Amino acid sequence: METADAVLNSTDEPPEPPARQVWSPSRRARVALHVAWILLLALGTVARIGRFGFHPTDQGFMLAQSWRVLHGEIPHTDIISARPLASAILHTVDFALPGPLFAGSGLLSMVEIILATMAVAVLVTRRPVLTWGPLLTALVAASALLSLNSFPLMAWHTIDGIALVACGAWALDAGLRSGKAFPRRAGLFMFGVAVFAKQSFAPVVAFGVLWLLLHPATRAGALRTVRWWRRTVVDLLWLGAFPLTYVAVVTLDGGFAAMADQLTGGIPADGERLALLWLDDPSALTREPAANIGLFAVVAAALILVRLLRDRLGRIAIAADVLLVLIGTVVVIGTVVDGEAFAPSRWADVLWWLTLPAILVNWVTVRRVVLPVLFVPALGFMVSLSWGQDTPTLAAGSLALATVVLIAQRGARPVPSPRRRREWLVASTAVGLAVLLGTGLFVTRHHDNNPYLDVSQDRLTEDLGTVTPSLRWIRTNPSTAKYIGQLGDCIERFPAARVAALPDNPFAYPAFGVRNPFPLEWPLLYELVGDSRQRMLDTADRLSREGGYLVLFETVNPDVLSAGGPVPDEVAPGTPAYDRTGLSAELDARLTGTPVTCGSFVGKWAP
Repeated sequence: METADAVLNSTDEPPEPPARQVWSPSRRARVALHVAWILLLALGTVARIGRFGFHPTDQGFMLAQSWRVLHGEIPHTDIISARPLASAILHTVDFALPGPLFAGSGLLSMVEIILATMAVAVLVTRRPVLTWGPLLTALVAASALLSLNSFPLMAWHTIDGIALVACGAWALDAGLRSGKAFPRRAGLFMFGVAVFAKQSFAPVVAFGVLWLLLHPATRAGALRTVRWWRRTVVDLLWLGAFPLTYVAVVTLDGGFAAMADQLTGGIPADGERLALLWLDDPSALTREPAANIGLFAVVAAALILVRLLRDRLGRIAIAADVLLVLIGTVVVIGTVVDGEAFAPSRWADVLWWLTLPAILVNWVTVRRVVLPVLFVPALGFMVSLSWGQDTPTLAAGSLALATVVLIAQRGARPVPSPRRRREWLVASTAVGLAVLLGTGLFVTRHHDNNPYLDVSQDRLTEDLGTVTPSLRWIRTNPSTAKYIGQLGDCIERFPAARVAALPDNPFAYPAFGVRNPFPLEWPLLYELVGDSRQRMLDTADRLSREGGYLVLFETVNPDVLSAGGPVPDEVAPGTPAYDRTGLSAELDARLTGTPVTCGSFVGKWAP
């Protein structure tokens, strides 16, 4: 067992294991242990956190798009989307998982978060996973929980993008260091898929190309040999494989112009709030949580000075170094605790800013810029390019872990004696488990008190499996359960080949196994891109001509559901629908079916 510095602080790349040990019993056991803790952490998180709380808006949005893809619909021609639909394609896998659909989908998303956190840890520590000790393993597990923070466990394009970018960087780095083509090209392929999960991850293409071309392993023979050109061209084709295929399929279906309109017609997200966290108002540096940026900058400057004068200061430098690293770690932990794991406090933005002086400390320590280290703030910035959460909260655990590791790295230390190794194993295991348990309790407490768009856990008394098997094990408040039950009753009472529940119920299509005739699942203002409004109206006209539809409109404000407010048993005919964009009223006016009421829903039915 290696020392703490050897595990956490080494900047030396470990030697490749001999070929004869690749499939040794010890290696297989290590692989099995890592697979086991990943699955146990994901299952435990779903069981204790992820299945509590449900809201019928975005907690089914991605699965609704995947449901369309499974039925052969083509992105941007049949499905209107402000984002490319790589995530919808990827999450078709969710429907093949054993068990209830929504719980299984949450499990897969937690596995993605864990793998992304592991990838960032490998890039920053420069330690392959199979060389990790119990302390680093536990810290990574705790960081994955922190990255989940207050977010719901659900299929989501940002989670997909983070996992693809982080794991792609992990694979690319491993391939470049080992000289193996497959991991290098697999990493580039994942970069290409990430761009089509969400446009905010587009910068990873430039990052990947620079990483590929500037790495010493690929610079050899540059611009001189045919082999170098052939290898580079093939690598770049792997990077573009998914984007080129996606665009080709859409173009062959006649949807290129529609795709261009949809992907460029949304409201831009530029990361301004992250970049201007304190630059826009320097006095913010005197207030929490931004005040931690100034404090950490002082710690980083002192660390740089101590390490530059290490030879002169001797033992004083060692003591000062340890003390400053501890202070810096406390600042990182304090940022998380003060932010209370909620995005509105901008705590994750502060963590992002802390990585910058940490990178500077690392550069002074190792005397070189490690490109994978620069990847960490780049990932955080891409995550912050969002309409809903314009902050890198979903990468917060990785940012916190990277910051601590970067300031703690001081090079390898001698391997201790066998007795000391045993003592270190016991101590590191105890510390790691304590950190993991503390983080788990911290995240769990906040989820219990504030589930995503739902009431506190003690009021989540209803299992949605009583409404539909796909929602089994998901717990919510009685009002939301009643609302979803009414929707299920409506679908059963008024059978039709095509069913729509507008505007805020994208979960309904995969949950109840019905087909949405409209080209948009969730007609929010931000999602109404290109000619989407007109296409929705044209669809209503076509339904009126053809019949065979049930179109329901909600009358309950979704905010009422998230607060556990009252849901009426039945509404009178003509009750106005809840309508933020005016689109529901226009659609209702064009539909010529029989007016119906069902629980809190109104609608038109043409059997």
